[in-house]
Amino acid sequence: MGKYVVKRLIHGAISVIIVVLVVMVLIYSLMNRNQIFAQDPNFTHQSNNSRTTYMYQKWEDYGYLHYVTYQDYINQLARDGEIDQETRDAVVSIGRTAEQDSDETAEYVRQFTAYYEEQGYTVTRLDAKMSGRRVANGGQQQLFASRDIPVFQRALTYFMDLIFVDNIHYVPAENDIGERGLSFTLYDPIYGGEKFSPAIMGNGTYHKYLLYFDDQFPYLHQNLATIHLGQSYSVNMGVDVFDTMSLSQGSYKYSYVTNPTGHTEDSADDLHTATYLAGSLSANPLLQTRFTDDYTSVAARRGGFSKLGYSFVIGILSTIMAYVLGLPIGLAMARFKEGLLDKIGTIYIMFIIAVPSLAYIFLFKAVGGRVFGLPTVFDMDSSSKLMYILPIVSLALPSIANLMKWMRRYMIDQMNSDYVKFARSGGLSESEIFTKHIWKNAMIPLVHGIPGSVIFAMTGAIITERVYVVPGAGNLLTQAINKYDNGVIVGVTLFYAVLSVVALILGDVLMSTVDPRISFTDKAR
Repeated sequence: MGKYVVKRLIHGAISVIIVVLVVMVLIYSLMNRNQIFAQDPNFTHQSNNSRTTYMYQKWEDYGYLHYVTYQDYINQLARDGEIDQETRDAVVSIGRTAEQDSDETAEYVRQFTAYYEEQGYTVTRLDAKMSGRRVANGGQQQLFASRDIPVFQRALTYFMDLIFVDNIHYVPAENDIGERGLSFTLYDPIYGGEKFSPAIMGNGTYHKYLLYFDDQFPYLHQNLATIHLGQSYSVNMGVDVFDTMSLSQGSYKYSYVTNPTGHTEDSADDLHTATYLAGSLSANPLLQTRFTDDYTSVAARRGGFSKLGYSFVIGILSTIMAYVLGLPIGLAMARFKEGLLDKIGTIYIMFIIAVPSLAYIFLFKAVGGRVFGLPTVFDMDSSSKLMYILPIVSLALPSIANLMKWMRRYMIDQMNSDYVKFARSGGLSESEIFTKHIWKNAMIPLVHGIPGSVIFAMTGAIITERVYVVPGAGNLLTQAINKYDNGVIVGVTLFYAVLSVVALILGDVLMSTVDPRISFTDKAR
């Protein structure tokens, strides 16, 4: 079994890589990159050369290409000490046309062009657009180099940055942060140093707290190794996809905290999430009353679940409901084949198959809201648990029908097996045959889908979450596709692919556990 699991994990990892590569090719090579501007209000305000440079800047933000301006090149030379400030000021601006460049500027333009063309970049120069004797609005002259990112280079960079391991050398050496290192305390200063709460803190790391305890499940948290699925550019601008799915939502949750300076206050800031932001303390006097160093960037604590949390709660409860109802009803349909229950169950199965899911979800929403008075819109700030009922039941309806259908089919198939005939000839009652023999054998293929049902509860249900306005993970992929947020599309695809591999492996393991006849070892052959 161990060798089989390792083999499946290796094959699964390869499959995940292939899936991500295919998605990257589709997004970055086959789709029209101009579509990202379809819902960009700033794009319509650009004109002439400014529109062209804006497009290249956005293409770089969305991961299509590398983009370097001539001004960036000159400024970098100045920072590296290759040219002095006087030279930098003299050559940083180009003429309205190439013929109007000074001799000194023309030389640096030539160096810029030669340097980037050797690296495979395309150098573009846009002459100034004139309106009479003046430069037209947005018509300033431009000089830049660009190069599309090869798909394999993009994929390699993406997977190398997938897991970030924090360390004391994260902060650049030129930043004055004092002594780098890790410190351990049994009494977290956030709680005033009076509450036993072990924590490991770093200096020179990206996160201030690398390991800590708090009152939020699962109570023990770590920032030593964090997952980066890719940055969002429109759905949740500037935030990593994994953080978008895993951070809590809802209204602010205030608590009494002690800041690093010793100043106490009632605040929603989660000081355990403090990350390094160079120069922030000196630039903002208000922060100096609360912080003692540049670990000033903190997230707010909120009262609701994360997107994954809401999707998982609704998904797992609907899964439990589906198995609790679907399997016994399917068994009873098979046990009393052609009876009233079997006919009613068959009608229900056909209804679920024939009617589009959107239609019966809206129907159930209307019935639940008007007849039973249940909430039809999800409210994160509400303490009522009734708002979970309609999404859970709506999500469970197709699963119940599916389990009923397959349980009935497997049970009827087993009823005609030879071992059932021998059991009847041995004097066993029909109830004993069903519960001790047929039931167990019919459950074997259904058991394989249990891990997948549980794991994929985290991915959410797109239609159900849209209808009931559930702030879950189901909407994330559709939002990203509508807004052409490439980082989110790739990140969510990777997340779904990994879950699929894990679900398949766990399904195989569970099936072999239930049925000893199934073995994945070479010895069984």
